[in-house]
Amino acid sequence: MTGTALYDVPGPRTRGRHRLYGVVATLVILAVLAWAVYLLIDTGQFSGRKWTPFEYQGIQELLLRGLGNTLKAFAIAAVLSLALGAVLAAGRLSWHRPVRWLCTLLVEFFRAMPVLVMIFFIYVALRAEPLTALVVGLTLYNGSVLAEVFRTGVHAVERGQHEAAYALGMRKTQVMTHVLVPQAVRAMLPTIISQLVVALKDTSLGFLITYEEFLHAGRLIASNLDYDLPFIPVVLVISPIYIGMCMLLSWFAHWIGRRQRRNPKVEGEVGAAEPGTLLPGTPPL
Repeated sequence: MTGTALYDVPGPRTRGRHRLYGVVATLVILAVLAWAVYLLIDTGQFSGRKWTPFEYQGIQELLLRGLGNTLKAFAIAAVLSLALGAVLAAGRLSWHRPVRWLCTLLVEFFRAMPVLVMIFFIYVALRAEPLTALVVGLTLYNGSVLAEVFRTGVHAVERGQHEAAYALGMRKTQVMTHVLVPQAVRAMLPTIISQLVVALKDTSLGFLITYEEFLHAGRLIASNLDYDLPFIPVVLVISPIYIGMCMLLSWFAHWIGRRQRRNPKVEGEVGAAEPGTLLPGTPPL
């Protein structure tokens, strides 16, 4: 028996309309792409003269150095954001009211503050290095957002799971590490990766404080080219690389999700709160 409690299964006529909408939307997107390509060809953006500079070794090294700096800033900010998000989420889930209020204040403040304002403040007011200002700004913003993701993921776990764990005599730390977090990770993973993609793209803000990242390298190249609209070929080179890095992050999230579904240890911990089952470190009744 096939069906769902959330919506009615579409019938043949509805499925036909959906296919028609899909075909029309595809044709519209292809038409827009064709129009954009026509404009690029009409303005001579694919002429050999505009692409020859990218064959120079100096320009290639500049782009690679900028890409390396982008990945460096992203890697540091991603690790620190995950760590900060975990700490703030633990504070917001704390039973101690002062700790919970303090972490809530920090999360709400840094979530509301624009990333660029924080980066500029750290760079100008605190006189930090460009890399430090960029990483700290990204960490404070993305860490506060991830804290809410972690907290929401833990709260999304069925209430009976942690009630059963407490009934077995487990401490709160054991409940979090062995019951709630393993179940919440799979639900949180797509949102976590989406936020890391935001952090990756926000590294481009570094060019405003003279950090030599990927976009900054592209701007330097465009400013030294002597033909009209020099930034368009640079964008056509940089954009696919940004898109490829974001797609790689998404693929990594799906890969981790598949490994978690196949991991017997995770599956065992997820189902460990069932009646009659003891979790690791739980004293027997």
